[in-house]
Amino acid sequence: MKTLVLVEHDGSIVKDPTLPAVTAASQMGEVHLLVIGSNVGAVAEAAAKIAGVGKVHVADAPGLEHHMAEALAPIAVRLMADHDAFVVPSTTTGRNVAPRVAALLDVMQLSDITSVESDGSFTRPIYAGNAIATVRSKDAKLVVTVRGTAFEKAATEGGSGTIEAVDGSGDLGKSKFVSAEIAKSERPELTSAKIIVSGGRALGSSEQFHGLIDPLADKLGAGVGASRAAVDAGYAPNDYQVGQTGKIVAPEVYLAIGISGAIQHLAGMKDSKVIIAINKDEDAPIFQVADIGLVGDLFKIVPELTQKLPA
Repeated sequence: MKTLVLVEHDGSIVKDPTLPAVTAASQMGEVHLLVIGSNVGAVAEAAAKIAGVGKVHVADAPGLEHHMAEALAPIAVRLMADHDAFVVPSTTTGRNVAPRVAALLDVMQLSDITSVESDGSFTRPIYAGNAIATVRSKDAKLVVTVRGTAFEKAATEGGSGTIEAVDGSGDLGKSKFVSAEIAKSERPELTSAKIIVSGGRALGSSEQFHGLIDPLADKLGAGVGASRAAVDAGYAPNDYQVGQTGKIVAPEVYLAIGISGAIQHLAGMKDSKVIIAINKDEDAPIFQVADIGLVGDLFKIVPELTQKLPA
């Protein structure tokens, strides 16, 4: 089986979510990568070095600079004539492109897989991760999104894939790029951070959220996350949201501060290696998954914890 993996990048480097997708694809068969963009030679070279990659298809054209899904999908569909599966990370970009490719191929999509089984089936979480379904497609072509926290990252060195230019033409139809507001932060990206400090609605306001969470995260060198309730209340921006409708993370350490542990939040972070919860409610659901639980007033505990940590 030949798999085609969409490479997520920022124009110069391969983004981390691509690497688990490559691992998943390697368990399905021969791995080819697809790099789409404008002036992406450096990205293609970096992609070719990823362990296990046989070939890198590069669609390089000025009209592809903004990675519009409407332009990406037709390119992937053309290449699927010679491939058996289209694999993407289960990120905002991947979830935008994959359904379009599936629709153009007239096949079903296998979403958010967590394992590749030896009999050609896949597992994926359902009911916010409370159950695991085993699924299989009868379609001739597969379109698959991969939950990155379920697979090891492929090594970024050791590969020797060949680079091949492909047709980058495409019609955006009724869509056009207007503008982009990119959030910039010195902190680690949530999906790749080793430590994450997340705050919930119990923090009470945006000022208290940032006043308590940010200093602790800075001392730990951590990424900052938030529950959906905190985001909906305006305490934190949307790109901080962790959960079923936000980002799926699995850091080495996850600190949940003032987060009750709603099912949709647990679905996004319960694979973390060590979970530390701080909440005044000893019956909060978050303590059922926490490795370490502190019952108490977060407005006293968090400043004291921050003060005692070395600078």
